[in-house]
Amino acid sequence: MAKNALQAQLLKAGLVNSKKAKQLNKQSAHAKRTGDDAAIEAKKAIAAAQAEKIAKDQQLNQEKQQQLEQKTLAANIVQMIKQHQIADTAGDVSYQFVDDSKVKKIYTTQKLYDQIVSGHVVIARLDDNYALLPYPLAERINDKMDGFIVVSNDKTSSEVDEDDPYAAYVIPDDLMW
Repeated sequence: MAKNALQAQLLKAGLVNSKKAKQLNKQSAHAKRTGDDAAIEAKKAIAAAQAEKIAKDQQLNQEKQQQLEQKTLAANIVQMIKQHQIADTAGDVSYQFVDDSKVKKIYTTQKLYDQIVSGHVVIARLDDNYALLPYPLAERINDKMDGFIVVSNDKTSSEVDEDDPYAAYVIPDDLMW
């Protein structure tokens, strides 16, 4: 009824003639009956584009969430290292180790040096410096995220190859360079 009222108004205004109005009515009735393929295809394309956009947005949100979780975890680990690091480390004995293919040196007391060599104390990276931590804490940190523990002299991880020709020549851990 509203459609007819609109047609009547358009006819009165002289914007359309009766012949054109009948033709438009026929076309719209035919499109309803046959399901006008162009309109259906357009609706399908719009729905597919919306679904693709939603999936892409969800993936981006998931990636952002993972990055945020990684940053939070790294901040928590740094805080753990700062809280539990061994405070009084200054001494005369130097301990040399490799970090990112560079030989680094820290000065510790003889007692801490012996503990590092035996594996009871580990060296962790803290910003641009290094911190000494007890081994159990270092295990928990390593379980959460790799990359913080620089030196961990774990005796169980140093297995000797069977066919190693230098197996009989063991290098001592407390060798001073």
